[in-house]
Formats: sequence, structure tokens, C-alpha cells
Amino acid sequence: MRARKPPIRTCTGCGNATDKRDIVRFVRTPEGDVHLDATGKAVGRGAYTCARLECFETAIRKRKLASALRVNLKEDDTDRLRAEFETLLQDTGALAHKDGDC
Repeated sequence: MRARKPPIRTCTGCGNATDKRDIVRFVRTPEGDVHLDATGKAVGRGAYTCARLECFETAIRKRKLASALRVNLKEDDTDRLRAEFETLLQDTGALAHKDGDC
């Protein structure tokens, strides 16, 4: 049997294509709420960023995350997502390679 290819997703911040398991997913639910999806399996439209704060900030600043999710993000939504993202990075230890490449 052939080995399956790993699913590849593109970071909305830097544009690098990465294995789905190494990237962070944000999801817009059918109700229109935007949340960080730690499992990667939540129902709704998804957008991805690398597990780096710089990629997240770029995606927010250039409005690429909002565009990919097809939603208008308000400042309070952005602040909440930033807090969720930073918490996830601290919990997973992803801040260790913060200065490295994507």
C-alpha cells in the first residue's frame, strides 16, 4: 500500500505551506463566531497560521485572517484571538522556536 501524504495547509501570515499538524487553525463557526481551534476538527470555515506570534500579527495586520475566514474581525475579537493564541503557544511550548523560521 502507498503511504498517505500528510495534509498541507498554508499560513495566512507568511505564506509557507506546512503539515497540518504543525500549524494553528482558526475557525469561523456556522453562527459567525471566530475561535482558535486547538483540535483542528471544529465545524466551520478554517484559516491557518504558523505557531509563531509574528505570523499571527502579520495575518491580523494585513487582514488576511479575516479575509480567509470571510468575516470582519473587530478589535475585541482580535484581542481575544491574540490571548487564545498566546495561551496555546505557552501551553504547547511553541514559544521556544519563536525566533526561528516558519
